[in-house]
Amino acid sequence: MKIAVTGKGGVGKTTLSATLAHLYAGEGKKVLAVDADPDANLAGAFGIPQERLAGLRPIAEMTDLIEERTGARPGAPGGVYRINPKVDDIPEGFGLRFGNIILLVTGRSKEAASGCYCPENVLLRRLLKHLVVERNEVVVIDMEAGIEHLTRGTAQGVNAFIVVVEPGQRSIQTALTVKELAKGLGIKKVFAVANKIKSADELDFIKNAIRDIPILGSISYNPAIVEADIKGAAPFEHSPVLVSEVAEIKKKIEQSFENG
Repeated sequence: MKIAVTGKGGVGKTTLSATLAHLYAGEGKKVLAVDADPDANLAGAFGIPQERLAGLRPIAEMTDLIEERTGARPGAPGGVYRINPKVDDIPEGFGLRFGNIILLVTGRSKEAASGCYCPENVLLRRLLKHLVVERNEVVVIDMEAGIEHLTRGTAQGVNAFIVVVEPGQRSIQTALTVKELAKGLGIKKVFAVANKIKSADELDFIKNAIRDIPILGSISYNPAIVEADIKGAAPFEHSPVLVSEVAEIKKKIEQSFENG
């Protein structure tokens, strides 16, 4: 199962990503949890203490590694570099393992938004393709609102592309934009998860606004999630309600995969 989670900043995609990874790991499956958002917060959603994160750096910032694998130093003018660098050892070599989960922080090339074909962007794209297409573990990718790192070959290996949506026009617009971007890459299964829901009216608002994006389920507004964030703890350890709601969403993801 390969799942990419995206959405406007602050909508709760990191909480969903961490809880999905936690549920799969709890079933005894090996999980690669990938933080591909420049504002990296996935480690916090797992409740990993800061002292364990000292050596965990975004791959996009590892200048020596990028030069070693591509043959070119990021930021250097011109030059020739490998477009198919070795990446298969990166998850184990540069990720953080806890239980059945390996957390990998990819970060983002400073030039990614402009479509730069620079060494760091080439390495990140090759790495994501390796994780999605060539690995056997469950992969959960916590992405930013854009999908710059995904190539057509990578996108077609994703089983479920999930946009997290909260009640609000900006979040809705982000979901619709992501849907169009995904369509351009040939991603057929784009779903939504409604988050921070306080009433049936808010859920109906989202259902009506996102048009033809199927909703896998909803996560209720939950003070326990906010409290966990304040404490630097994993939300799934503090809220059985959250775990139950995400378990239902996970079930819907798996059903959609089984149904082709």
